[in-house]
Amino acid sequence: MNLQQLEYLIALDRYKSFSKAADACFITQATLSTMIKRLEQELDLVLFDRKTSPVITTDYGKEIIKEAKKIVYHAQRLRERSSEIRGVVEGVLRLGVIPTVAANLLHRVLPAILKKYPRLFIQVEEITTAAILTKIKNNELDAGIVSTPLRHADLEEELLYYEKLMVYGSGSSPHQRFSSPHELGKEDLWLLEKGNCITDQILNVCQLSGKKMVNNLSFHPNSFESLIHLVDQMKGLTLLPELYVYDLDKSRKKNVYDFVAPFPVREISLVYSRPYARQGILSAVSDEIRKRIRPELQTSKLKNREMTIAQI
Repeated sequence: MNLQQLEYLIALDRYKSFSKAADACFITQATLSTMIKRLEQELDLVLFDRKTSPVITTDYGKEIIKEAKKIVYHAQRLRERSSEIRGVVEGVLRLGVIPTVAANLLHRVLPAILKKYPRLFIQVEEITTAAILTKIKNNELDAGIVSTPLRHADLEEELLYYEKLMVYGSGSSPHQRFSSPHELGKEDLWLLEKGNCITDQILNVCQLSGKKMVNNLSFHPNSFESLIHLVDQMKGLTLLPELYVYDLDKSRKKNVYDFVAPFPVREISLVYSRPYARQGILSAVSDEIRKRIRPELQTSKLKNREMTIAQI
């Protein structure tokens, strides 16, 4: 038995397919199948039901994989701890990022992080907050970048930045500077799909209950791009995060309006679970994000009393 066999075992359990697991491990399907079979023979247990598609992990297999994940994790930590002691940032970081952050954050920070730390390999998944939290709990992700506060007792939240929520579209009073988010209750407001964290934040900060904009239409977009196209064609307003506004073209930036203080903001943090956090890598990545993003944002010049954090 060796670490490679345990890694192959975990991969097959994850992908439920010999071909996909082999691709993920950069080996042939025949090699993966042979290594898994040898491990089963050594343990004298059947770990997978190969007669089904997708492959099913047996009850014995689930118990073995639970222990295998612990062994592989601690082996990785030994390597990482050695790097930390030597002051080297290297290894693998499995990172989940929510879609409403990923589109406007990653292209700003990943090139610099990868150039500065060439021995660091980052695996990024663009998924929902709920999926990120589940994967952190199951040790399938090391950390996530999400909107906070989440107030999970078993999670650490490391603040990265605040970004304003800004108004986009055409309301009842063109070129109006809104004095309060509560004023949007009088407007036609388009939002992303229900359950999206930024939708919940907007409903909370604006003290809205959600309302149907058009009687004969039910549509809840899941991207800002779809949302602003809808606003452009059907009028009304929506709220966009500050980084997204900066990436708009000039013609659309003319349709952006601000509030007056206290400005509604969303809080973006790196979340992870102790004691399994890869502290050295996480500190390096979070420091780089803060260094590159905070100076771009208007919130960097605001005092705490000039901001209202949108709750989830």
